[in-house]
Amino acid sequence: MPQFFKNKRLIILLSGIIILVALIGFSLRERDQLSWPEQFVKDTAGFAQMVFAKPAHLVSNLVENIRDLLQTYEENKILKERLDEYAQIKVKADRLEKENAELKSLIDKEKDLASFTIHHASVIARDQDRWQETLTIDKGEVQGIKKDMAVITAGGMIGKIKSVGKITSTVQLLSTVDRTNRTHVAIQGEHDIYGLIEGFDVEKQQLIIKQIPAEEKVEKDMDVITSGLANVFPKGLYIGKIEKVEPDQYGLTQTAYVKPAANFYNLENVIVVEREMTASEESGE
Repeated sequence: MPQFFKNKRLIILLSGIIILVALIGFSLRERDQLSWPEQFVKDTAGFAQMVFAKPAHLVSNLVENIRDLLQTYEENKILKERLDEYAQIKVKADRLEKENAELKSLIDKEKDLASFTIHHASVIARDQDRWQETLTIDKGEVQGIKKDMAVITAGGMIGKIKSVGKITSTVQLLSTVDRTNRTHVAIQGEHDIYGLIEGFDVEKQQLIIKQIPAEEKVEKDMDVITSGLANVFPKGLYIGKIEKVEPDQYGLTQTAYVKPAANFYNLENVIVVEREMTASEESGE
C-alpha cells in the first residue's frame, strides 16, 4: 500500500478540507430555503443576540439617562447660582437707586436751607425695642453737633438731637410716645395758629398737636411747620399736614392729628440743622 494512504492524519485533513469546500459551495448556491444545520446555527445566533442585546440596550439607556440627569443637575445648579447672583445684583442696584434718589432729594432740600448751617449724617443704629423713639447718627461733637438741634429728611422734620457724643449722637424722634418731648409748631392758614406736638398715635401713625385755641379754625390738609418761637428749632421746618381736628373734653382747646411728611420707619440719611443764634445768645446775655 502506498505510503500516502498510510498517513491517516493527512487523509483526515484532506477529507475535512473537501467537506468544508463542499459546504461552502453548497452555502453559496442560491436557494430558497436553508438547510436545517444552517437554520439551526442562524436561529441559535439570533436567539443569543436577542438574549444579550436587550439587557445591553437597557444598560446603555440607563447610563445615558443618568448622564443626562447629571448634566441637567449641573446646568440647574449653574442657573440657580446665576439667578442668586442676579437677585443679589438687583437688590444692590435697587438699594443704590433708592440711596441716589434719597441723596438727590436731600441735595434739593439744601436749597431751602441755604440760610442755615447744616450737617449731613447717616443713621448707624436703631434700637429694636425703641424703634419709634430714638436712633443713632454718625456725627457728634467733633462735627459741631449740639443738643436740641433739629433733624430732618428730604420729606420733613423727624426729631431733635437728644444727646451728643464725640463722634455719634442720639436723635429723639417726633414719633416717640414720651409726652415730655414737646415741639412748638405753627399751623399755616390765613394766619399762623400755634400749638404743641405732645405725642404720637401709634395706631393712626399720626402726630398729636394739643393746646390749639378753640376759636381758631383749623382744617384738614393745612400745613404744619416749626414755629421758631421756643428758641429751640429754626422756623419753617416742614412737619406734615392736618388730618383731623377735634375739641378737647372741656371745649377750651382743640386737638389736631398730623400725618408726618417724613417716613419715620425708613431712615438712612438725615440732615442736622443748626438754629440761628440771636444777638443776645451770641453776646452771652
